[in-house]
Amino acid sequence: MTEVLSPPRTKDADREVRIVREFDAPQSLVFRAWTDATQLPQWFAPTGCAIRFRTLDIRPGGEFHSCIRTPDGQECWCKGVYREVTSPERIVFTMAISNDAGELIGPLAAGMDPAWPQETIVTVTFEEREGRTKLILHQTVSETLAEKTGAYPSWLDMLGRLEGLLKKSFPN
Repeated sequence: MTEVLSPPRTKDADREVRIVREFDAPQSLVFRAWTDATQLPQWFAPTGCAIRFRTLDIRPGGEFHSCIRTPDGQECWCKGVYREVTSPERIVFTMAISNDAGELIGPLAAGMDPAWPQETIVTVTFEEREGRTKLILHQTVSETLAEKTGAYPSWLDMLGRLEGLLKKSFPN
């Protein structure tokens, strides 16, 4: 069973998203789910949505260009650069709003809330805890805004999907 450990809202919620979650799987397996090109598309979109990658190069300096398609056909394109990939402890990458050609666009042009930043930084750390993994995710956007736009619940949903994938790979 996954335990959601996110603390109660603090004044930091106005500065960043912070999600803490524990998985019943070893650190190496959880890290691999974030860095394996066959596993990532299986969970890195909210339930009911599909993700496809035009580019996916998971290494420091590597880039990604992806599209999440919602059940009603809307597309949300983004691109980013992996700043750090330190196995199996940490991944840092940027996420920027883009179009299907990979050009950066503003939130309004993408049909998003105008307060959403053009680019955010996502930092994910993985801590081994007696065969379990504590995952800590930070994103440089206000948690309040992320909740309003659906980004925060999307992270929670995707981490739930990750849990399902890990249970298939590492059943108790």
